[in-house]
Formats: sequence, structure tokens, C-alpha cells
Amino acid sequence: MRIVVTNCNTTQEMTEEIVRGARAAAGPGTTVTGLTPAWGPESAEGWLDSYLSAAAVLDLLRTYEGPPYDAVVMAGFGEHGREGVRELVDVPVVDITEAAAHLACLLGRRYGVVTTLERSCGQIEDSLELAGVGRNCAAVVGTGLSVLDLGDADRTEAAFLTAAEQACRAGAEVLVLGCAGMTGLQRAVGEKLGLPVVDGVAGAVKLAESLVALGLTTSRAGSYAKPVPKGRVWGRPAG
Repeated sequence: MRIVVTNCNTTQEMTEEIVRGARAAAGPGTTVTGLTPAWGPESAEGWLDSYLSAAAVLDLLRTYEGPPYDAVVMAGFGEHGREGVRELVDVPVVDITEAAAHLACLLGRRYGVVTTLERSCGQIEDSLELAGVGRNCAAVVGTGLSVLDLGDADRTEAAFLTAAEQACRAGAEVLVLGCAGMTGLQRAVGEKLGLPVVDGVAGAVKLAESLVALGLTTSRAGSYAKPVPKGRVWGRPAG
């Protein structure tokens, strides 16, 4: 089985970190390939970055020329594009945002998301609502760290724990890592908090494997029907 994992930004180091987490979660016989957009934001933080990222990821998959793949994992927490990708490709598409939330709902009545900058909280809330899991979310809390700050492991852990306390006061019984760049943090913070902590990258990989193993893929019966045939110009017209 081959799974491609799409980073939502152009930072190759982050793609490599995400792929390490995805491979650690993957079962025997599953190959994980990371894809980095050729253009777009270096980190996705806010509506403008998110829409730009969505177009870049769609273009990345549209022009993909590598080995065939069996599923796509979209590693952008709260970023746009998952619905468009489901129209575009003929394999299961699992977004880390909804994957983490669905798994969290199996572990507790209400969950909390700890993310990066506060400006991303509303966008994540909207993404969870669209996925049908917003009602179970107790809080989305920012750490005040940018995506590119997450390379400082000690600082990230301390900021996560502080934000997690706020989410728990709001009623969270399970916590979710609210950025793909936090992959791997769940072990350390889970032990200190005494709560389940869900990593969306790992969760999305396991769900993708399950869908492929069950022979299931995106329904074409309505919302995710193949795009209507028409002229589409990708990028600036020549001339």
C-alpha cells in the first residue's frame, strides 16, 4: 500500500518531520511518500495562507507523476482543500483535522484542540463544523507559537501544556495536536497531562490504511462527484 502525505506549506523540513511521524504510524507493507508544494506559503497561518495552500496542494496532486498511490493524507490542520481533493483523485482522502477529531470522539465525550497562533482558532473551528465533529469540541486554544517556531521542542512542549490546561478547564477530556508540525509531541504531553492526546498525522495514516484495506473510497453519488468537464486555466495564462 502506498500513501502520499501532502504538506500544506513549502517548508521541506516540515514535510520530512511529518513523514517521519507518518512512517512511525504506518503498518508493515505501507509506503509513505511526502509531497511538498512547489509554490504557496512557507507556513499556513490564516485565511489567505490557507486558501493559497489549498490551491497549491490541488496543483501538486494534479501534476503528480510519481508511482501510483492508494490514499492521500492531507497534513494541514484546519486548512482548506480537502473537499476539492476528494473530487480530484480516485482514492480515499483523509484530512488530519477530521481524522484527529473523529478519533478523539471515540475516546471521550468532548475534546480540545491545541494549535499554534490564536488567529488559526476560528478557521479550525469552522473546519471541524464542516466535518460534523464541531459539537464535541470543548475549545480550540492557541499556544502563541508560529508554525516555524515548533522546531524548538522544549518551548513547544511548555506552550502546549499551558494551552492544554485552558482546554481542560473548558471541559476537554481528550486533546488533539492542532498542527502537523507537532507530530510526535503526544507521547510526552500525554504522560504529563494524564489524558489521551491524538496526533492527526498518525491517526489519518491508520484511517487511510483501514479504508484501503476495506476497499472503500470517496462516494461519487453527489457532493464529491467528479468535477464538471470544462475549460480550467491553472496559473497565469501564457502571454
